[in-house]
Amino acid sequence: MIDNEKVEELFLVLDEKLEKTVNVLKEEFAAIRAGRANPHVLDKLQVEAYGGMSPLNQLGNVSVSDARCLVISPWDKSLLKAIEKAILASGIGITPSNDGNVIRLVFPELTEERRRDLVKQVKKTGEESKIAARNNRRDAMESLKKMKTAKELSEDEAKNCELDVEEAVQKCIEEIEKLISAKEKELLTV
Repeated sequence: MIDNEKVEELFLVLDEKLEKTVNVLKEEFAAIRAGRANPHVLDKLQVEAYGGMSPLNQLGNVSVSDARCLVISPWDKSLLKAIEKAILASGIGITPSNDGNVIRLVFPELTEERRRDLVKQVKKTGEESKIAARNNRRDAMESLKKMKTAKELSEDEAKNCELDVEEAVQKCIEEIEKLISAKEKELLTV
């Protein structure tokens, strides 16, 4: 009676969506700076170059020179002004210094107030990820209900599948919680 292919596909899609939710959260957290030089804060930065928008990491080398300083060495020195302009427009809160060859980004020490604001942002982003995971659970449960109604699943099989969906989503939420507390700890460590 059970349609294994449909159930397997449902769980593959669910696992894929939950994994994507966690990966998106990791990317978001990588972009939140914690007072240390972190090249990932520039990952989403687009620079106007050669008549179009290009990611910064395709226009030069981004390296960490010390704990609180990033150095951007563009392969084409004529892009220095465009890179500087993109950094200022990005809202990361760091003023670039341009010496004609490279751009330096010095990360200031975070104030207590700024740390608390970042923790709030981390919690908000984490909560959004949990909501996404719960939405994935809802979608999977609705699919199971449709299969049960269409007599593709028996009551017991549907119940077992629902428990498996709950378990998968709970694991995802626990992983999100771990990521939130790790980022919170990183931000509050002086």
